[in-house]
Amino acid sequence: MGHTDGAPEPPAPRRRRGPQRDAVATQARILEAARQEFAENGLQGARMEAIASRAGCNKALIHHYFQSKDALFAIVLEKNYEAIRTAERNLQLTSREPHEAMRELVGFSFDYVSEHPEFISLINEENLHGGVHVAHSGTARELNSPLVATIEEVLERGVAEGIFRAGVDPVQLYITIASISYFFIANRATLTAIFDLPKTDDVLAARRAHAIDVVLGYLRPDPVAALPGSPVEAVTPAPKRATAKRTRKPAP
Repeated sequence: MGHTDGAPEPPAPRRRRGPQRDAVATQARILEAARQEFAENGLQGARMEAIASRAGCNKALIHHYFQSKDALFAIVLEKNYEAIRTAERNLQLTSREPHEAMRELVGFSFDYVSEHPEFISLINEENLHGGVHVAHSGTARELNSPLVATIEEVLERGVAEGIFRAGVDPVQLYITIASISYFFIANRATLTAIFDLPKTDDVLAARRAHAIDVVLGYLRPDPVAALPGSPVEAVTPAPKRATAKRTRKPAP
């Protein structure tokens, strides 16, 4: 029987999500749950049952998609690197002035590890296992190549403009940047206790500014010339002490 004039139309049937879309969403939930579980409990302490509970699925489904806990950890680790490399690309360092690009990169690196404690936890865990997952991951290495090329390009422009020293290895520079940022955040509890540092935003900001100054100071071609916008003041080298020449007495 047809509908009468003015009668509301029946609601359209809800479209069911396709199996492929459901699978992608489920895998994303599993990866996020695994990231939390591994960051909190490490590779050995993490439990597949706990990951399944967090993800709202059964353990068999995790094994179906990711085979094993070890393989799942490797993928979580790759996603960990992918997230920071994507954020670094979004800085668009090649479109910035060299000194501004380096300032931005150092500040970003410090902020990222400060705001993502799980990043530190996962990296620490991988190092405890000898870096075996990263060593077998072509993805992790491929993600780093564009970053190194970007840093190299910024350095070359800085050298051409006369504001950066020549001969800086981009890989060594990035390791230094990452180390300065990582060490303080990863060891903040012990550093706070040893040096009686209050856990305040002011202390964090001061450490961030110091990290930027250290890197920019290293890159300066002249150690007493400050870069534009740098709070580091020029320092006049102390005069060398004059040393009196010793006269050798003739041998008796």
